[in-house]
Amino acid sequence: MTPTRNALRTGLERARIEFRHQATSAQEVWGVLFFPVIALLVMFILRDTTVPGTTFSLGTQSLPGILAMNVMLTGFTGLAMTLTTDRADNTLLRAKATPHGMLGYLTGRILSRAGMTALGALLPLLPAPFLFPGLTLTTPTTWLALLAYLALALLAVLPLGVITGSLITNPQSLSLVTLPMMLLLAISGIFYPITALPDWLQALAQLFPLYWLGLALRSALLPESLATAELAESWRPLETILALGAWASLGLLLAPFVLRRMARRDSGTPPRRRPTIPA
Repeated sequence: MTPTRNALRTGLERARIEFRHQATSAQEVWGVLFFPVIALLVMFILRDTTVPGTTFSLGTQSLPGILAMNVMLTGFTGLAMTLTTDRADNTLLRAKATPHGMLGYLTGRILSRAGMTALGALLPLLPAPFLFPGLTLTTPTTWLALLAYLALALLAVLPLGVITGSLITNPQSLSLVTLPMMLLLAISGIFYPITALPDWLQALAQLFPLYWLGLALRSALLPESLATAELAESWRPLETILALGAWASLGLLLAPFVLRRMARRDSGTPPRRRPTIPA
């Protein structure tokens, strides 16, 4: 077995162990579900409020956006936080010291995070049909579209989490990521149709993957008639695939380059300078 294949095999085993540990830990699962549970409770309270121009529940319309929010928080922010923490406690340095250790480490971290992100997106759907009538969860087409968009979303956001975690050297500096993320959540149509925002905010939101992920999940989970509340009164499936695909391509292109720079830059405790002996 080649060293690369051995590293990938080790990474797969690490991902399996990490995911099993996280998925069976009440604390880990609650950490993934905390924000969507709070958001779902708020949307349930607003279930009698309707989407402007329709008789459809605003709470039901917002559910796919909440799932998109959780994908970003668990996938992008969670992976960035993990990498930053592992840099601070020298976990990455130990992986780097092992032949092909970085490949195995990243394979394990990325796959386990992908599993937790998918779990955080799918678990809230279990009670959703009982709380939010109107979702199209009873057809195989819905689930196929949902899984396909979720896979594309993971390809788009996880490399961005790797890049961000590689650039931030201190866990305390993660606020530089979380604050813009909160602002992005406010303008991406997660809790309210984006058509209610000014044109310039609509244009800004469409530059980022969160809007397109929310649109993708709405197109999979909501009736076709709800497309009238979207921009251009359409789900825009082709544009959604192209936008998420572009972010995935950009992330997959840049992540290896940023990781190599990080690996070259990182070192353990700086070596002591040899004292200069006066002549």
